[in-house]
Amino acid sequence: MKIVVREFSRERDLEEVEQVERSCEVGPASKISLFTHLLGDPLCRIRHSPAFLMLVAELVEEVEENGRKLERRRIVGMIRGCIKTITCGTKYPRNFRSYPTVSQKPVPIYTKVAYILGLRISPSNRRMGIASKLVNKMEEWFIKNGVEYSYLATESENEASVKLFNHKCGYSKFRTPSILVQPVFAHRAKVSKRVTILKLTPHEAEIIYRRKFSTTEFFPRDIDSILNNKLNLGTFIAVPRDAHAPINWSGPEKFLSNPPESWAILSVWNCNDVWRLEVRGASRMGKGLAKTSRIMDRVFPFLKIPSFPELFRPFGIHFLYGLGGEGPKAIEMVKSLCGFAHNLAQQHGCSVVATEVGRDDPIKTGVPHWKKLSCDEDLWCIKRLGEDYSDGFVGDWTKSSPGLSIFVDPREF
Repeated sequence: MKIVVREFSRERDLEEVEQVERSCEVGPASKISLFTHLLGDPLCRIRHSPAFLMLVAELVEEVEENGRKLERRRIVGMIRGCIKTITCGTKYPRNFRSYPTVSQKPVPIYTKVAYILGLRISPSNRRMGIASKLVNKMEEWFIKNGVEYSYLATESENEASVKLFNHKCGYSKFRTPSILVQPVFAHRAKVSKRVTILKLTPHEAEIIYRRKFSTTEFFPRDIDSILNNKLNLGTFIAVPRDAHAPINWSGPEKFLSNPPESWAILSVWNCNDVWRLEVRGASRMGKGLAKTSRIMDRVFPFLKIPSFPELFRPFGIHFLYGLGGEGPKAIEMVKSLCGFAHNLAQQHGCSVVATEVGRDDPIKTGVPHWKKLSCDEDLWCIKRLGEDYSDGFVGDWTKSSPGLSIFVDPREF
């Protein structure tokens, strides 16, 4: 018996991979669990990245049949990974020391990173070192492609995952952003009448993001690819009413040269067309109460009852990313944008709106969410793979202190 790790082939592996996915989704009957439906595409969560790879682990056994020795192969695990270039730090331009009196802003330092996700091992084949083999093989591909750091996200309560990556594979705790989840109600969310919301073109959004957010940790260098992706439903900016009426919008350059006192921005990513989630293990009474709340919300929308959405069958999500803003009323602007995004998700038949922000990011207070559905501390772990660094100003990024904000790539949520 041996384990062979190789690249995923849709033609020969799809059925077996889906079987392993389903077997890994069997949780304790007494507990509520969250399961992912990949809609027939095991690559759906990585295929929009600049470079990606999926590996499968095959268990090869020798069997005897009619006096002949044969090899029997079956897939018992898989892992996914993608590569991109992101911001890992900042520095001042080279001429800053020569002209210290000139007002200059720091510029981003980029590095090539890899993200690991979707590690699955068949329950009957665990504790055989298969997960370590998959991680090691994936890291070989990362290194071959010039990756300097590899990182992943997991739950701090997932002891098996933490033990595998932190104790066996050399990863360490790095960042702990917060995942904020808001149900989509039957009634429309309130959007402040003191706020005007404008939709930007991908090019306009790119200009603002690069000018204002490119020094934020994990900012993707290929932000233009994200904004032009078909899954991106748009970038929206909130300003005080009448400050920048749609008919007077003169473009991002003039906006940035003379911005209003307060403003905020976010983009919406449509996960609904790529994958869906499902809550399993809820009691019959719990499902009944949730259904009753939805009926009441639909019949009496003016009461604005915070109904519990239909999460007990596959449901869609809109992911909000690139949240930010400036000014004393930026939080109010963010709240209005989130209300607008809620109503957009309602139009698209989604049950949940989610985002992920820095744990101590001030913007967090402006994002409506249910604590019971959210995760205050999503654990990100990192490992240094390359000896050569993109810039000497950074040093060893794994030992750096976190900033207030973090840019979460929607392609990896």
